[in-house]
Amino acid sequence: MSPANYRSPYPVPGVVWASLPIPTLLVGPDGRIAEVNPAGETFMNASARMLHGQPVFDRLSIDAPMDEALARARANHAALFINDVDVTTGERPPVQCNVQVAPMHDNPDYVMILISPRDLADRLGRAMQIKSAAKSAIGMAEMLAHEIKNPLAGISGAAQLLSMGLTPEDRELTDLIVEETRRIVKLLEQVEQFGNLRPPERRAVNIHDALDRARKSAQMGFAAHMLIVEDYDPSLPPTWADPDQLMQVFLNLIKNAAEASAGRQGTIRLRSFYDLSLRLRRKDGPAAQLPLTIEIIDDGPGIPPEIAAEIFEPFVSGRENGTGLGLALVSKIISDHEGWISVDSVPGRTVFRVSLPVAPREGPPKPKKERT
Repeated sequence: MSPANYRSPYPVPGVVWASLPIPTLLVGPDGRIAEVNPAGETFMNASARMLHGQPVFDRLSIDAPMDEALARARANHAALFINDVDVTTGERPPVQCNVQVAPMHDNPDYVMILISPRDLADRLGRAMQIKSAAKSAIGMAEMLAHEIKNPLAGISGAAQLLSMGLTPEDRELTDLIVEETRRIVKLLEQVEQFGNLRPPERRAVNIHDALDRARKSAQMGFAAHMLIVEDYDPSLPPTWADPDQLMQVFLNLIKNAAEASAGRQGTIRLRSFYDLSLRLRRKDGPAAQLPLTIEIIDDGPGIPPEIAAEIFEPFVSGRENGTGLGLALVSKIISDHEGWISVDSVPGRTVFRVSLPVAPREGPPKPKKERT
């Protein structure tokens, strides 16, 4: 029987299996993949049909004695936990994960391998810790920006008046003062933009429409030297978003990718796909799924490791003369949309990943009527 036609004789409950939020594989007694859930398909970048019947460790490399782990789980009829191991499919850099090996209760010859990437959990935890601190820092920066702009206007005006009676050589100094004060004012206006950003006016939005608007704008300007490749899943349902703010997010991320090329002709890949593995718990309710995933991928030098964990915080930048506000603004907009943004970066490949909710079928919630 060919691998493509391989089917497990062991039944897996369809709804439960599909809803598992982490990559999960069912391995038969012959060491071949019997089933793989949707999160596993995404993790391994292959369809279940393609993976069926393949030797599991030909498609998945885990830095642990997995043959021994599977044998022990089958023999003891008990689950095993392997923490902090590198896992890779061979097509991307290793990801540190926690791995669980669990035999099926009524047929221990069949073993489930559950893979929990550590990086996502660590990022979620860190994001929650810094959110309030970042909000306070931005609020203070907005107040300072407002207060500093007034004296800067006076300094610039005084320099322009002085330049009228100066020689051309001395006028270069006053021109420098005017130029630098304008640059600082522009930076302060970017800081103020955090406080002035209006709440999103959300409606059902086609993600690819927003991506196309951003791509066309970028190719007419700062990304004219880049090759932009589209890899879209046309079947994606609409998201619930403000179309202008969503376009601003994609435009900023494409600009970030283009600037990473440092003027050379690089490649930017825009990818969209459906991923059920991410759930974000809200303060006022249960965890919400964010299945609509957009990736902006560049082949630049990557993010310096020393700032990778803080790249979405204000005033953190990996480029000379960078303000560190573009990605912070992107993070704020995505947060206002109840979404999630993350980054994976190694030299030669940086991936910014945006995860968004699906638009509700019933439309926006209706306001409650007040009792008279």
